[in-house]
Amino acid sequence: MIEKGRKREKLRKLMNGKGSDAGSRTSDSMVNPWIDLELHPISDGDYRLEQRNQFDAVGALILSGFFTKEFVDTVVSQSASRETDAFYADSTHNVYLTDTDSEMPDDHPFNRQVVSSKGLIADDQIPVDSPLRDVYGDLGFKEFLCSLLQVKNIYPYDDLLSSINVHFAPNGRELGWHFDNSSFAVTTLLQAPQQGGEFQYVSDVRDADSGEMAFERVAAILNQDEQPSQLSFEAGDLVLFRGRNALHRVTPTRGAVTRILAVFAYNDQPGIGLSTSALQTFYGRTS
Repeated sequence: MIEKGRKREKLRKLMNGKGSDAGSRTSDSMVNPWIDLELHPISDGDYRLEQRNQFDAVGALILSGFFTKEFVDTVVSQSASRETDAFYADSTHNVYLTDTDSEMPDDHPFNRQVVSSKGLIADDQIPVDSPLRDVYGDLGFKEFLCSLLQVKNIYPYDDLLSSINVHFAPNGRELGWHFDNSSFAVTTLLQAPQQGGEFQYVSDVRDADSGEMAFERVAAILNQDEQPSQLSFEAGDLVLFRGRNALHRVTPTRGAVTRILAVFAYNDQPGIGLSTSALQTFYGRTS
């Protein structure tokens, strides 16, 4: 138990960029092998402004070829060997990722169930020496994200499972419609499936900060009366998406090639973690 606690504390320090390795290395030394800084000069003010304006305009941003081939190949190699350890959520949930309300009917939008069957390995299963950790905790990368998001700081999830994840979607697996707990998502595709696995979304469905639930629009989307938009991206692209107010999903994959996606999950406020219901749904455990 003591050894497990030490490992978790080391991972938490790495996520915050405060581990001994992270603190002794410069930003460039950590990310140079992994980010194409010639194509994406993330410390340049003009570049940041250009990307921020695009992100603000549409609520989504795709930076093509952001990560190097070495990054993709290394993470795919590390992840493929752990796919058998992934938890596959053959379960249903509502779009709010909360428990249902027994005082509402089963067909009410709050209680409507969707399927999520993708697999994932959680943060505590990501190797300490993974390039994912180098990037996640890197000061320059976080400053770039803060510039795009127009926030002073970003923080890892308060639970020990959610900050860095690798998702697996072999044939027929999917991620059901849902809202994110955080105001934004940062992901990169590592391996595309042969078919399917499309990222679909509907922007500005609700205003979570005001407590809006948007039951009518949620029902329209679930009933396919409102058609979603779609984001297309390739392996190594960095994708930013505002998912707290946008309903979104990943369609079922088709074919023999597993869709693999890495998620860098941050929050713009400290002390935020997934609900117990969401942890149980997506990880099969709460710690």
